[in-house]
Amino acid sequence: MSMTSPIAVPSAPAETPFIVAAFYRFVRLNDFEAVRPILQTHCRRAGVLGTILLAPEGINGTVCGSQTALEALMQAFAADARLADITPKFSFASEANFHRMKVRLKKEIVSMGQPDIDPVGDVGAYVAPENWNQLISDPDTLVIDTRNAYEVAIGTFEGAIDPKTKSFRDFPEWVDGYLAKLDAAEKPKNIAMFCTGGIRCEKATAYLVGQGFENIFHLQGGILKYLETVAETDSKWDGDCFVFDQRVSVKHGLEEGDYDLCHGCRMPLTQAQKQHPAYEAGISCEHCIDSHSEADRLRFRERQKQIKLARARGQTHIGEAHIGQAND
Repeated sequence: MSMTSPIAVPSAPAETPFIVAAFYRFVRLNDFEAVRPILQTHCRRAGVLGTILLAPEGINGTVCGSQTALEALMQAFAADARLADITPKFSFASEANFHRMKVRLKKEIVSMGQPDIDPVGDVGAYVAPENWNQLISDPDTLVIDTRNAYEVAIGTFEGAIDPKTKSFRDFPEWVDGYLAKLDAAEKPKNIAMFCTGGIRCEKATAYLVGQGFENIFHLQGGILKYLETVAETDSKWDGDCFVFDQRVSVKHGLEEGDYDLCHGCRMPLTQAQKQHPAYEAGISCEHCIDSHSEADRLRFRERQKQIKLARARGQTHIGEAHIGQAND
């Protein structure tokens, strides 16, 4: 069987030696269960860490490792014609963002709960990062952030609408309750959507197309590709971009951001918010101090104690891993 040339993996700077690859592809994988052990074996042999989701609609993942490790994974993708066109977003980290490798089987690679849409076929049009500013600057364009509210809180594009969703499954309800009810005079000529890596906004376009909306666009490669491609002096992005790994956030040039994570509620926190009386490392913050019982806090404190003990032994405790959905 012939193999497409694998995607080139960049070398990492000495100060950030770990390479992070975020990727997805909507493609028909009717044999996704058979693909799982193949990828699991490739990743474990190569030393790749992270999470990959497989479903009948495609693949979605965020992984990290050395350049050699990720080159082995790219070769595995190139060997399967359905995965050969994956275009990962590479960035760098000062430490491993994951502590184990998981390849999981799912009904969807990003959960919307709408079985009748077709993200493999009926989707909106891609807009390259270098053309995004022009589109969203058009007064006839409605710009929609398809991410969750806690992600939007630390950064978004100028003028973007925040649907204030708690999860991506809430997006169709917001469309039905807001967009679908706009009268003819209010309806925008264009609708432009974006998300972290491109997967949620691409699936969101499939939902809008299925609902009869026209002139639907989405940012190719998502915010990550925009921050990598567009110079900060030309940027219409304001703030940091939340990511689903231990970096918590990235800035222009995909440099690691300054946010930390509350392990009590998973909310991103600024250094100033960590000075709030409600903040206790690994336990609580101002967002969740009233949401947990004393029994919860005792359990969190024990987890934090075990993390510190593991660090003292030079080990990584599983409680340190950021629990998030792969990629988006």
